[in-house]
Amino acid sequence: AAAAGGAVANGAGDWRFDLVRSVGEECQTEAELKGLLERKPDFNLYDGFEPSGRMHIAQGVFKALNVNKCTKAGGTFIFWVADWFALMNDKMGGDLEKIKTVGKYLIEVWTAGGMDMTRVKFLWSSDEISGHAKAYWGRALDIARLSTLARIKRCCQIMGRQEDKLTAAQIMYPIMQCTDIFFLEADVCQLGVDQRKVNMLARDYCDLSGRKTKPVILSHHMLYGLKKGQAKMSKSDPDSAIFMEDKAEDVERKINNAYCPVQPEAGAQKAADDEMHLVKDDLMNPCLDYVRYILFSKPGYSFPVDGKQYGTFDDVKRAFIAGEISEQQLKKGLIDEVNSLLEPVRQHFQNDAHAKELLAKITQWKKENLTAPSSLTIPKTLEPGSAPVFAVFAPLPGPAVQLDDVLGLLRRLRMAPADSQVVLWLEDWAARALGRLGDSEPCVLGFYEILLSSLRSLDPELMKRVRVCWQGEIILSGPSEYWIAVINAGRTSSLDQIRSSLPGGESLEYASQVFAALMHIVDVMSLSPAKSVTLCCDAGHENAHRLAAEFCKSSGLEAPEVQLVETTSLRLVQVGEGAEVDVNVYTTDKEIEVNKKIKKAFCEPGNIDFCPPIAVIGELIALQKEFKVLRKPDNGGDKAYSDVAALREDFGSGALHPGDLKPAMSKAVNALLEAVRAGIKEDSTVQKALKDLENYAKAQTKAQKKK
Repeated sequence: AAAAGGAVANGAGDWRFDLVRSVGEECQTEAELKGLLERKPDFNLYDGFEPSGRMHIAQGVFKALNVNKCTKAGGTFIFWVADWFALMNDKMGGDLEKIKTVGKYLIEVWTAGGMDMTRVKFLWSSDEISGHAKAYWGRALDIARLSTLARIKRCCQIMGRQEDKLTAAQIMYPIMQCTDIFFLEADVCQLGVDQRKVNMLARDYCDLSGRKTKPVILSHHMLYGLKKGQAKMSKSDPDSAIFMEDKAEDVERKINNAYCPVQPEAGAQKAADDEMHLVKDDLMNPCLDYVRYILFSKPGYSFPVDGKQYGTFDDVKRAFIAGEISEQQLKKGLIDEVNSLLEPVRQHFQNDAHAKELLAKITQWKKENLTAPSSLTIPKTLEPGSAPVFAVFAPLPGPAVQLDDVLGLLRRLRMAPADSQVVLWLEDWAARALGRLGDSEPCVLGFYEILLSSLRSLDPELMKRVRVCWQGEIILSGPSEYWIAVINAGRTSSLDQIRSSLPGGESLEYASQVFAALMHIVDVMSLSPAKSVTLCCDAGHENAHRLAAEFCKSSGLEAPEVQLVETTSLRLVQVGEGAEVDVNVYTTDKEIEVNKKIKKAFCEPGNIDFCPPIAVIGELIALQKEFKVLRKPDNGGDKAYSDVAALREDFGSGALHPGDLKPAMSKAVNALLEAVRAGIKEDSTVQKALKDLENYAKAQTKAQKKK
């Protein structure tokens, strides 16, 4: 591996690789980096920073040196200015313009510190994410879909967060950082070793999603803190590092007080975080660390001590351990060299009018002790004080729209009070995140189009008063507000709470389940401006609704009422028997398919404890008020039922035989579905949706046969 203290080219063709490779303590992988440089001379690198505070010397000088190496080799370095994340974290009083000013100040520091800006770009996350919300969050949800919770937890450990204390938001952060890599089309992730596991997640995602080209991970060294046992510098401890705005006397004081052992000390080694450093260093001397990574990162550098020049870091270290260089001499040389690096920055902020103005603003804001407003971020779905809301959430998509789901939705929607706003919520983005229908956007949207068409065909008057809310449209109408609300919900939600929000029998295995649960909370919260909210649901949404109601209450909002109204299962045989496609009636079934399914339905004479046809007929009577059985006079003659209890009694006594019940049921179901079939014929969008789902089903069948 190439050392980080300056590269020596092995030949004319290798100098670019040697120069870029010298930036990293580790490279995943060197072969891929070589291949990248050969096929793409104008490659992209990325790093990100949150403009929320001071810049220490590693971020300032060390980063500038590394950027210059990468751009000299032909790279374009993209800085992801995470101002949106700073806003989300309530930095600078939650004022985005102030946060942007801090970002501009940090750019001035880099410029003054010697960063060559010729091939450097700064992209502001607030502008980029809001301007490309569908692409950004679509990628984030796809990464979450393919990432197990266990894998994401490994990323959180490197961030210093223990598993039992993780919030749901902390599961989101690694996913979002991974998303940045693909959103920015980065060929190389050039961040610190502390971000290695998160960056490696991007390579794992490539494997899982079938992407052939993976980002190269070039992880730079993490400078030690100046105090004993500090594995890295800390912005919260001013004496743990040299900061770019430090005065000469600050630099002198900090370095003179710095930990500077000549031989390894057990206590210091124990305090180290092994994940922060990939190169073994028993000495853990921060002064030597500065000499190696700050000073010797400059090409052709030599370290002066009392008139003698040391041409390599190894020479300095050997001389120090041997006693040829004393601690006092080492520190004096380091103080002089660091101050010479910082002096141009000091001069820039004294003499450049624009830089001086930026610094003055930030200095003043620091004195003001800015605090963010405590107002709750709520997506703007409804006007404040609007009529009470009666909301029903549609089921997540499956291979086809089942008749029982449609009838269950109609039953719940009909329960809405006359003076209420009736809302039908379609969770299209969450469905894709959860991998429904293979994460196919046409299929997920197609399922819901067929569902809506079925509802409108079966009860057009009811559906005229129903407002249909597509989750994706709500998100894109105000993406920044929506996702800030999601992350805020995640901050106060534990993984145990997320687990409790899942439908019964479902286990928490994937990061996407965390996203979907938090999105559901915000969907419900977006209805809160209404005078009151009622969530009418079956067991599929009950737990998620109760968590959302709990969050609303804890946030100072009126908790919605959760009203449980179960969907009657119309499965035609016992659970566990038969293929789903053969034992459920779909609203898109042709007449012959309905007849075939009902003919095979379980319908034992006299058995009223389990008789699926009776359940179906009960739903039909609720809709049509009457169910007719046509029979020959010898078999009892025709009979009309307006009450399912009477039908059940006749079936139990033997007065109604399966041979008469099933044909009548087939006729009634087909008569019901004629309106749906007519609606499909009249709507090209629904016809395409049906074709998309049919093609998906065929592809799934074909894939199963290959196994």
